[in-house]
Amino acid sequence: MSNSTHPWPTMPLGELAAGMCLGKMLDKQKNRGTLQPYLRNVNVRWFSFDLSDLKEMRFEGGEETRFELQAGDLVICEGGEPGRAAVWRQQTENAKIQKALHRIRFHPDEYDPFFAMYYLFFGTITNRFVRHYTGTTIKHLTGAALSQVHFPVPPLNEQRRIVAKIEELFSDLDAGVAALERAKANLKRYRASVLKAAVEGRLTEQWRADHPPRETASQLLDRILKERRRKWEEDQLAAYAKVGKKPPANWRGKYKEPAGPDEGDLPALPERWCWATVKQLLVEDSCNGISVKGSNTPPGIPALRLNAMGESGFDYAERRYIPILADVAQALAIREGDFFVARGNGSLHLVGRGTLAQPPTEDIVFPDTMIRLRFSAPVTIRKYLGAIWPSRLLRRQIETRARTTAGIYKIAQRDVDRFVVPLPPLSEQEEVLAELERRFSIIQGAEAQLAANLKRSSRLRQSILKRAFEGKLVPQDPSDEPASVLLHRLTSQTAHTDSRQEVAAGNSRARRKRNRVGTAISRRTKGSPAK
Repeated sequence: MSNSTHPWPTMPLGELAAGMCLGKMLDKQKNRGTLQPYLRNVNVRWFSFDLSDLKEMRFEGGEETRFELQAGDLVICEGGEPGRAAVWRQQTENAKIQKALHRIRFHPDEYDPFFAMYYLFFGTITNRFVRHYTGTTIKHLTGAALSQVHFPVPPLNEQRRIVAKIEELFSDLDAGVAALERAKANLKRYRASVLKAAVEGRLTEQWRADHPPRETASQLLDRILKERRRKWEEDQLAAYAKVGKKPPANWRGKYKEPAGPDEGDLPALPERWCWATVKQLLVEDSCNGISVKGSNTPPGIPALRLNAMGESGFDYAERRYIPILADVAQALAIREGDFFVARGNGSLHLVGRGTLAQPPTEDIVFPDTMIRLRFSAPVTIRKYLGAIWPSRLLRRQIETRARTTAGIYKIAQRDVDRFVVPLPPLSEQEEVLAELERRFSIIQGAEAQLAANLKRSSRLRQSILKRAFEGKLVPQDPSDEPASVLLHRLTSQTAHTDSRQEVAAGNSRARRKRNRVGTAISRRTKGSPAK
């Protein structure tokens, strides 16, 4: 029963505990009769309980005692995250447990439930209990398996010293983690404020005063619109030529000038800036991708998956293969500098997020879960719009227009076309990009350091527990009752309990045998002929 990783003997939990119980099966008539609160898997967190959404059902007769929670009970999740545990401190009256939870009750003067809780946490994060789990997709820790998990048995006073030291160190660690999380949130707010300053012109205010542009934003927009019309005319002539027809006399009149923004409710912009709609800045109309059933392997044309979108471009390895014609593939082929918008997502803050495509490694198309925006030729415009897309100005427009169906938020192509963006002169766009890159580089460095420290804190937590269960976290005390004495007492209690259970089982078997004999005699008596 010894374990080489720590100096104490061990016992299976089934022998160590004074009692183990799996909660009550959900009652189909749970809303009838006298209702009492019960805990589910979701109510149990590591080391604590979330009682904000307690359900109720009826517990009758012996069920009230059988499934009740008392102060000091260890509550363990059976499934979901098997082994997740917390110690009940009588947070609410008359609480019971549902079948998704195990209740472990120890002899209070022999084993500390908090010591068991921390050992469960240590075993879970180090994957020591994996061999006890059942199931494939959803893991479970059955009562039979849990009862066989061996727990170390130090002297009771040492258990309590270890728990006190763990909680002291964890408290300090939690304070440090909270500080890191606050710093992380502050960096997120700073990033948002930098973007806000960029779209309002405050980020380049001094630079603008020192560098008057040769071309204003309005002149730039006129040039973009002329380029858009020229491109449309080229495409129309090419289409007529492809079918061997001459364009009609009024064909140029069919061109529709993209609508500009309604500036009535828009804030003032710096001098030489102007407002523009997304559609005004496109060299060709926005375009949804294609939805065709495909496979994970060739043959077929490579098509991206939605999860290929990242903050700095596409992961072109996230693909499938679809059977489409070559001309369709050509029309939907991704080019460097194309900007893509996610049409839908289960999270409102993720719908409409954008990605600027880097050079694809080969011809590859995009799915109907994305909208392609092919902005005007100057590379700076594409990069500028990609950089300010996460700003609150754009996110507000996205989230206002997003619609939800069956829990999925979606944004329509026509809505994206109408989004308004602040347009600086081209030279100032370049300065905005440079300033954003400089500041975001500092933010990214700080975020990377915070992430490393948060990861280090997780390792430190594991290291604390490792030392605790190696017997190295607190000093030994010669005056403690030896662990062997405690183990003997626990073993004797277990044997006594087993003996009583065997006697009870034997009496039960004897009663059943007497009943069977009596029944048989009665049947023979009734069936025998009279003499």
